[in-house]
Amino acid sequence: MAGTNSERKLLTEGPAIILVHPQLGENIGMVARAMANFGLAELRLVSPRDGWPSEKARSAASRADHVIDAAKVYETLPEAIADLNFVYATTARDRYGYKPVRSPLVAAETLRSRFSAGEATGILFGRERTGLTNEEVALADEIVTFPVNPAFASLNLAQAVLLMSYEWMKTSMAAPDETSFQALPQSAATKEELQGLFDHVEEALEARGYFRPDAKKPKLVDNLRAVLTRPGFTASEIRLVRGVISSLDRFTREAPRGAGAPENSRAKKADDAGDDN
Repeated sequence: MAGTNSERKLLTEGPAIILVHPQLGENIGMVARAMANFGLAELRLVSPRDGWPSEKARSAASRADHVIDAAKVYETLPEAIADLNFVYATTARDRYGYKPVRSPLVAAETLRSRFSAGEATGILFGRERTGLTNEEVALADEIVTFPVNPAFASLNLAQAVLLMSYEWMKTSMAAPDETSFQALPQSAATKEELQGLFDHVEEALEARGYFRPDAKKPKLVDNLRAVLTRPGFTASEIRLVRGVISSLDRFTREAPRGAGAPENSRAKKADDAGDDN
């Protein structure tokens, strides 16, 4: 599967993801996949409708087997959160004066802080169709809600888990612009390499009569060099462009690379023309 690398460290920390009365095994599997994407691994299921274990969940998890295999099932929500110190409840509905309401960013930072202090934390997610009941939300410490279109606030279960898992992962980054990998370092082209490119392009165009009329050649060459100096080529990019020019110089559409030496092809065409005469 693209994006997986068994040679790199597998992150398995953070708050427990608690699904309250989830329905379809496929949804549970997609939740497990979202968790694994962002380093979460503790999945708790409260009375899943279709039972557990579930092959449909495993299939939908797309190789997030470590999450599926470690999932724990509970009969009731109080049992599922009994050992936790702090719990968020996710909801898109207004709960006036009910609990403190936090954004995903604030909630993730709070979870990271409590996790670093050694506390056990969790995030509640409700049923696919109706979400959490007021009684279930009452068991949480605070509410987290997502900034969504108020006229279309419905998120599917995996989407909601993905958003919170992503915010959790961001709190581990040293800076907002940090990325998981960087482009390979490239050495900048030298002026000699750049001059070689200029000469190569100019010679190829001269051979094809590009600089016409002759009086305009100096200006055309200046413009061409201005264009070629703008990108800030690396040495490997210079080699790539010159390879393209060499290929266009050496091969034709009628005699492409791999079809034999172009000289032989041209000679054969000349012979064929002589036969016709």
